[in-house]
This record gives sequence, structure tokens and C-alpha cells, in this order.
Amino acid sequence: MAEADFKDKTIKCIDCGTEFVFTARDQAFYAEKGFTNEPKRCKACREARKAEKRNNTSK
Repeated sequence: MAEADFKDKTIKCIDCGTEFVFTARDQAFYAEKGFTNEPKRCKACREARKAEKRNNTSK
């Protein structure tokens, strides 16, 4: 599917409740990678979660 086949979507973050846009470009990227689930967290919460995981695994 091409990027033109997708439309921007507004999603509410499950962690902070902020609304963020899942862009057509991001949707095309997800489809290309074979990802079937939409993101549930905004970029800031995803980054915080990744950092937390990194800190927990380095102990």
C-alpha cells in the first residue's frame, strides 16, 4: 500500500492521555514492516518507556 492509501489518524495515548497523530507516512511504514497494531503511546511516552527498559536491563 502506498502512503496515499492512508489518512492521518488521531489516537489517544494510553499512558498520558495526550492525543497524537498517527500520520499516513507512519501508517505506510508500519504496513511495510508488517506491523498490524497501531501505536498506543505518544512519542514522549514511547521514549520514556524505552529509557525505563534500558535502565532496568543494565542493573
